Amino acid sequence: MMNLFKRSGWRSSGWRSSGWRTSGWRPRGWFAAGALLFASLHASAATLVVGGKNFTEQYVLTEITSQYLQSKGYTIDARTGLGSTLLRSAQENGQIDVVWEYTGTAAIVYNKITEKLDPKTMYERVKELDAKRGLIWLDASPLNNTYALGLPQQAAQQTGIRTISQLAAKLAAEPNKKHVFAMDAEFANRPDGLKPLEAAYGMAFSRAETRQMDPGLVYTALHNNQVPIGLIYTTDGRVKGFNIMPLEDDRHYFPAYNATPVVRKATLDQNPQLATQLNALSDALNNDTMLEMNKQVDIDGKPVREVAAQFLRTHKLP
Repeated sequence: MMNLFKRSGWRSSGWRSSGWRTSGWRPRGWFAAGALLFASLHASAATLVVGGKNFTEQYVLTEITSQYLQSKGYTIDARTGLGSTLLRSAQENGQIDVVWEYTGTAAIVYNKITEKLDPKTMYERVKELDAKRGLIWLDASPLNNTYALGLPQQAAQQTGIRTISQLAAKLAAEPNKKHVFAMDAEFANRPDGLKPLEAAYGMAFSRAETRQMDPGLVYTALHNNQVPIGLIYTTDGRVKGFNIMPLEDDRHYFPAYNATPVVRKATLDQNPQLATQLNALSDALNNDTMLEMNKQVDIDGKPVREVAAQFLRTHKLP
């Protein structure tokens, strides 16, 4: 899941469009006629602005999309490093054509939906609401970057804990033991954060047991066994790189955050093949694939461009 409320600013991802390319075309006849033909072809190449937020997963998704669509003949202008609300505003204003948005973000942040919805209903709801704004939600990917409670993998293996309900039962069985839960300040204080999570699972963390810190430090603290429990995002590369075990949310407390291509209707109308192409890309994404790509960038230090290119080499897309 996207760190929804803390990402802002505008940064270039370093990706550049190579522009129009011809394959085997040679001018024939008068030079002027050839020049006019080339100019006509160049003008017909669709230019798409692909936008992205400013965390690793979004850089990767934007780069994959940019490389893929460029291979299909589009000219791409990639704009990354935007916070969620700024990116949304840019797309509503017609400055961004394509984004990868998360269903939970659209429901909770943009549309202020407070009721609990299952993943399918949430997708249908935001799709319906955004259609009125000229924004079309294509097929949701299996990639669901939502919240989770994480344990150090060794501790999870030793205790056999795999679900939040099992964790709650263990905490209840050890009332005199201190169980520190690390989380970011946003989650600790949000009305849909810590307190309702405790109510949903029958847990109660004292003030001394809740440790607020930067979201990135939660992974480090879990990795170093400085805290036994942490709030994490399910597809963050550090989950895999730092051997953290995400617990199953067996009571479905956390909303779904399925990554989905969202495109301006005017853009789809002008590019009839675009929906099919982006739907194929969406279908190829899942949590395991995204975890590995995020890890390659954040832990292994591979360039985003290289990781994106490898994904496209190993996935057959139309």
